[in-house]
Amino acid sequence: MSSVVKFNVLTVPEGAGATLEERFAKRAGLVEDQPGFEEFQLLRPVEGTDKYLVYTRWRSEEDFQNWVNGQAFRRGHAQAAADAQKEGAPAGHGHGHGGPAASNSEIWGFEVVQRVSAES
Repeated sequence: MSSVVKFNVLTVPEGAGATLEERFAKRAGLVEDQPGFEEFQLLRPVEGTDKYLVYTRWRSEEDFQNWVNGQAFRRGHAQAAADAQKEGAPAGHGHGHGGPAASNSEIWGFEVVQRVSAES
């Protein structure tokens, strides 16, 4: 069985990158303990785009779906929405859902067919 990779592609308005990064830092630990979780990376754009990429790798599609439909996912997004409200965004807006940190979100999914890692 091969891993699956999910990219949450976030359109981030100019000047809102630091807000987005801070919100993700506050959510640390909410995904790492989930069954099937393998890796997370928040990727900041440096050229060619204004989109941030949220990279996660999972043991299976089922593990990813269990996380998306689970309590930890809801808690993390509820916290992001609460943080957005504290910062003056309209109710219900958090990263990936409008407000000051991101104006759009889409998910790209891939199956890992080849992987090479540097030896430690």
